[in-house]
Parts: sequence; structure tokens; C-alpha cells
Amino acid sequence: MNNEPGSSGGLTSLDTALRVLAFMATQSGAQPLSEIAKACGMPPSRVHRYLASFVAAGLVRQRGSSRRYDLGAAALQLGLAALTQHDFVNSAASDLADLSAETEMTVLLSVWANQGATVVRWERGKSPTDTSMGLGTTLPLLTSATGRVFLSWGPPRAIKPACDAQLGRLTLQRGKSLDFELSQSGIAALVEKTRSIGFASVEGRFIPGLVAAAAPVLDWQGEVQAAVTLVGTDPESIAPTAPQLLSLLQYCAEKSINGISV
Repeated sequence: MNNEPGSSGGLTSLDTALRVLAFMATQSGAQPLSEIAKACGMPPSRVHRYLASFVAAGLVRQRGSSRRYDLGAAALQLGLAALTQHDFVNSAASDLADLSAETEMTVLLSVWANQGATVVRWERGKSPTDTSMGLGTTLPLLTSATGRVFLSWGPPRAIKPACDAQLGRLTLQRGKSLDFELSQSGIAALVEKTRSIGFASVEGRFIPGLVAAAAPVLDWQGEVQAAVTLVGTDPESIAPTAPQLLSLLQYCAEKSINGISV
């Protein structure tokens, strides 16, 4: 491997290795060695050496019998650390504990990362909810309240690939109970409704026994930088006039640069 200075002023071998990681960060799942090598324009044997070093460092993991490669726990920790240092994230996270105490519900803070709505902060409510969600969980775009916030207020160019991918998966799952028409026009109607009321909510059909409502933290362009989500068990807590929902909307309005109507 060449450790001579590269065009960026760094080491050529390191620049090349980081190109491998950058490619993996854009993928929605584990990839075979051959695909990674092809995308990076390198021989598989060379890519394998980089991947072996990344596996040893915890940045990459190799999945079971498939032998495919995916980002590892260390990469997740690095990404979450970078995200939580963002001003919007710090601002939106600063009073999550107070919101959880006020609403007596579990509160999530999520950002768009790795082509999905990713949980970066978590405050458990007075009555902890029984769920497998946690830090680093990526929530579905079309069937979660959090995902629908990014669907409705996110930049279309970034959101559309994930939207199309999930639409395709849901289309194959015949018989799945949905609260919107499974088509591009149905998604457009869902977005229009969500934007008109200023929040997204889902009831127990997607996560049995749980309900959720989410609202956006908006930047100066009116695009979502983070989503704050309430999770609980009582459907009344996410009704349009519920005090918990009004507290959520007020919280996000205060954390947004341009504000949202409450």
C-alpha cells in the first residue's frame, strides 16, 4: 500500500481506505466483497485488506454465512457522536428530559442518517414502553411517525430513494394493514395531510400496543433537521387536542429556527 502523500495532503492509502468506508455508508445493507471492489474501482484482494483492518477496528463487521460486509458498532458510535455535536441536535436534545417528565411519555430525538430516520437520543417516560427501539435504530419512512416527519419536511432528493425502496417492499407484503393508499399518489396525500396538521402520528397497527406522534425541528429553509417523537400506550395521548401533543408541538416550535404553527 502506498503511504506517500496524496493530492489532499494526506496519505494515499488512507484516502483510498476511506473511499471504501464512504461507499459502505451509502448502502442500505451488507454488501459482498465483489460489489464493494467494483464500486471503488479496486481489485478485491486490495479491498479485502482494507476491510480486514476495518473489521479489527470495529468499523466494519462481516455477516455470518453470507460473508457480506456492513458497517460495525464503532462506525455507528462515530456517526452518532458527529450527529449529536450538530447545533440542531444539541438544541433539540437539551430539554428532552423535561418534555418526557411533562408528558409522562418516552421521547425520541431522531435525525436523517444512513438513508433513514435514526434515533440519536432517548428519554424513557414514567411508564417505560416495551419496545426494541434504542439509540441507532432506523425507523421506517412510511409506517412510523418519525419517518413521516422526514417524508413530509425532508429534502425530496435525499428522501425519495428511501421512499421508493420502502414503497416497493410494502407492495410485496400483500395484506399488510396500512392507513394510506400504497401508491405515489397515496404517499403525496399522506405528506399533504401531515404538513397541514403540523405533525405525524401512528397507532398500534404498526407497533402493536404502542402509539406515537412526531413533529419536526425546522431550519431557516423550512426543512426538517431533527424529529421529536412521543411514544406511549394511550391513543388519547396523541389526539389533536391532547395536552401531550400540544406540548410536543410547542417544544418543536421553540427549537425550530423559523417556527411552526401550533
